[in-house]
Amino acid sequence: QVQLVESGGGSVQAGGSLRLSCETSLYYSSYCMGWFRQAPGKEREGVATISSGGSVTYGDSVKGRFTISKATKNTLYLQMNSLKPEDTGMYYCVAVWGACPRSASGYTYWGQGTQVTVAS
Repeated sequence: QVQLVESGGGSVQAGGSLRLSCETSLYYSSYCMGWFRQAPGKEREGVATISSGGSVTYGDSVKGRFTISKATKNTLYLQMNSLKPEDTGMYYCVAVWGACPRSASGYTYWGQGTQVTVAS
């Protein structure tokens, strides 16, 4: 059974930093991995993805502030710096076999999410 388990969320002041982790049972050399987020009343938004080959993409709102990376065979990270109140939301680790889709609906596997709250 595929598992994606996020951790590292919390509450932080604007301008602060957090690092999210995703432990997975997937052998992600063949998978696209990424992070989506959802704020209350809003649709899920792509934050960052990393392909099986290591290519990364970022949502426009987080470019230059967030960094996605992989470490070991089964841990995915999202380093979030210069956090803003609009970064508040539930952050989900996602995965799909093959290429990285742009849409949330393209991802097969989802974690339970970890809450990030940024106070102004």
